[in-house]
Amino acid sequence: MTADIKIVESLEELMQVVAVRAIVYMHGQDCPYDEEFDRNDFTSTQIIGYVDGEPALCGRIRYFGDFAKLERLAVREEYRGKGHGHELLRFMLEVCRRKGFRRILLHAQRRLEPFYREYGFVPTGKRFSFSKYEYVEMSLDADGSMAIRGADPMELNRPENNPGFPGPLEAGGSDDFARAEAWPKEAI
Repeated sequence: MTADIKIVESLEELMQVVAVRAIVYMHGQDCPYDEEFDRNDFTSTQIIGYVDGEPALCGRIRYFGDFAKLERLAVREEYRGKGHGHELLRFMLEVCRRKGFRRILLHAQRRLEPFYREYGFVPTGKRFSFSKYEYVEMSLDADGSMAIRGADPMELNRPENNPGFPGPLEAGGSDDFARAEAWPKEAI
């Protein structure tokens, strides 16, 4: 079973992200609340993933001048070993590519370094630890050729989860906006 992964679009979905992170990091890894919820959650793109309708995985992306940083990737224990971590990472990389980022950073727990190497991430040489875990900074030079370039101003107004489909502002009226519920909810 594949996960249904999307960019968070509501407070309810954000609360589900918080729940998954609390389960994985605070409960599963004894991470203190102040370290896990570091005041960067409202300055990032939040990702939520569902398995059979249950919030099972999440992550967030923060954007800097010429790079994006993947953070807080988490898969609940009962959903691990089924490929959902791969699905989550691929989704997040695709979001970064669509935004045109060619350099992507992340801080991986040292034990997960081989997982990220599979995707072309390489250690930058920076290592550190917190919450009793060792981390390694890793970098990926990505292909940004699928980036949205903004040639059409309305393209920039499209909902993040469906950048390839016309958004409510392109529809031209409230009748079309009502059809937004019918827009495909496919991964970008």
